[in-house]
Amino acid sequence: MSKREAITRYSLIIKKVEKRPCTFDEISDYLERESEIRDFDFTVSKRTFQRDLDEIRSIFNIDIQFDFSRKVYSMADDEQVNSQYRLLEAFDTFNALNVADGLSKYIQFENRRPQGTEHFYGLLHSIKNNLVTKFNYYKFWDQTISVRTVEPFMLKEARNRWYIVANDLGDNHIKTFGLDRISDLEITKKKFRRPADLNVDSLFRYSIGIINPDDEQPQKIVLSFSKFQGQYIKSYPFHQSQKMTETADEIIVELYIKVTHDFMMELLSYGANIKVLEPRLLIDEMVAIHKSAVKVLLRKQC
Repeated sequence: MSKREAITRYSLIIKKVEKRPCTFDEISDYLERESEIRDFDFTVSKRTFQRDLDEIRSIFNIDIQFDFSRKVYSMADDEQVNSQYRLLEAFDTFNALNVADGLSKYIQFENRRPQGTEHFYGLLHSIKNNLVTKFNYYKFWDQTISVRTVEPFMLKEARNRWYIVANDLGDNHIKTFGLDRISDLEITKKKFRRPADLNVDSLFRYSIGIINPDDEQPQKIVLSFSKFQGQYIKSYPFHQSQKMTETADEIIVELYIKVTHDFMMELLSYGANIKVLEPRLLIDEMVAIHKSAVKVLLRKQC
């Protein structure tokens, strides 16, 4: 059996159990159906299945446990599970890409080349080992390249791009740097001490995107969407604070976040499909940004 086949089976087991607790027979039937669809042999004995659970725990850090009272397998409640799903998504995409050349009539991938991921391993190494890191950084707004020396804290994804969150030793401020604009990465041997009060998980707790202004306080935002548009918001939430209420005609979305430029651009992308119910100041800001964008567009057309 190939490693690819085994890891695909691990992925299928995780996805099956994640939906709801299952008996071994239910999981076995599911693997048999997937074997026919994918042209692999995913069927396993109970002994092999137990080894699979050990491998899933080791590779993905996801713990699937057996509930003796209900005779089912279920997933342990773990905050890290969501992040591990991204590994599964990446593996699914990898499998699809491997067959894409032969199935070009059936699969169409977005024609965009991701950039910066070649720095992943090095940056993760520097984060885990608290190593000062240097790189050249290209700034879009003034098209200049500068040398940055940083203390890296965390990798963050936003809008299908990856960023490194780090303390810039040039001015001792925490900033985000796009991996697609980093070059000549150098991991030094100089150690740094992470601030004892630094909680990287809380840095963007109230933000959408990568902007986290220190002088901005989070506030309650109430939005209204049509029943149709609201289904998309339900399946792909704005933010972890999102609460939704359905009425006969609309879906009300309540958020508790900071109003940043990234958030404003997100709202404007919905055009006439969104209404801001509160606060009033947010409505005024959206109108101002929209008018400014229209003026720029008119100037370009003239």
